[in-house]
Amino acid sequence: MGSRGARGAAAQQAIEGLRELAGAGLTAEEVFRRADELLRALLGYDAVCWHSADPATGLVTSVLSDDLSLSGFEDAVRLEVWADDVTTFPAIRRSGVRAETLSRATKGQLAGSARFRELIGPGGFGDELRAVFDAHGGMWGCAAFMRAADRGPYLAQQREFADLAARHLGNALRACHVPPLSGGEGREEGPAVVVLGPANRPLALSGPAEELLGRLADPSRTSLGVPTAFAVAAEQARRVARGQAVPQSKVRVQDSAGRWYVLHGSALKGGSEGEVTVVAAPATPADAMPLYLSAYGLTAREQEVALLLVRGYDTRDVSRLLAMKPYTVQDHLKSVFAKAGVASRRELVARIMLGGGTVQGGAVKPGAVRAAGVRSDGSAGTIVR
Repeated sequence: MGSRGARGAAAQQAIEGLRELAGAGLTAEEVFRRADELLRALLGYDAVCWHSADPATGLVTSVLSDDLSLSGFEDAVRLEVWADDVTTFPAIRRSGVRAETLSRATKGQLAGSARFRELIGPGGFGDELRAVFDAHGGMWGCAAFMRAADRGPYLAQQREFADLAARHLGNALRACHVPPLSGGEGREEGPAVVVLGPANRPLALSGPAEELLGRLADPSRTSLGVPTAFAVAAEQARRVARGQAVPQSKVRVQDSAGRWYVLHGSALKGGSEGEVTVVAAPATPADAMPLYLSAYGLTAREQEVALLLVRGYDTRDVSRLLAMKPYTVQDHLKSVFAKAGVASRRELVARIMLGGGTVQGGAVKPGAVRAAGVRSDGSAGTIVR
């Protein structure tokens, strides 16, 4: 077998390995570490930063890197939120591809990128390849792969291979967010409040915040002093305070037990410049249900059917509201039940309203779902772009 054939076989083996990750019951950190083993030689990178993301917005919520010092990670967060740069993760996602290189985006003029001038170049690296891990309408993570300056730019076939690999990593990370069967039960929490200084280091925090910060900690230690999700929420708030538009002011993040939290940042009035308060609260059903549905791998149409189902509508109602034949609704319901691993509406309600928990004392009443803010047509609850 020639060298080209050997590389092709190795690439196919890596893709098969990535495909298997979705059914392996791994955490996001475990998925990233296994992906590193499969991809490093084929993509030819020397350092990588792996990130989990808010699936609804694509905002980065964590960082993992065994290759890089993250002592100046606050600069990376600032550039990601503020810089009008090429190949940002949101820009790649909007472009319709899953992977892009800095050399291709700048036509070989790497210094045209603020990220290259401030971080990549001074770190001794040349080209950067970025990938976004989308699946079922959500962006579940992303990564930046850097190579030494003397190795030249990434090749077109490496970018194309990264694009293919990103699809399977999206599915694997989506599977990581399926709630455990015991999730969502027996935990009453109020909001946690953290005050951050200009460099996103904590100045003050409420009682519940310290424990929550520990549960949402990044896999790799950074210079921030708080999880990446809090720093991103703070930078979003600073942009709003300066009158600059942001796609979403809130950040969603899941803890290791499968519970979703929503983070809101707001600039302090009358405080020191740059100080921000970030409030983290357990996600309401309106926030969490679309995330759970997407994590189960439901299509946009299946999500609409499922949301109407938990609101108490029967098959005829769903058929009328979504303008589809009753037998088509039944087909969607079979698929929803199979993907969520349930056999009844009651079990489905438990999975997507209680984060995998069980319904106590009878089914959740449809009115409770309506109170959560889900619209009657079901469409407001999907996170598909």
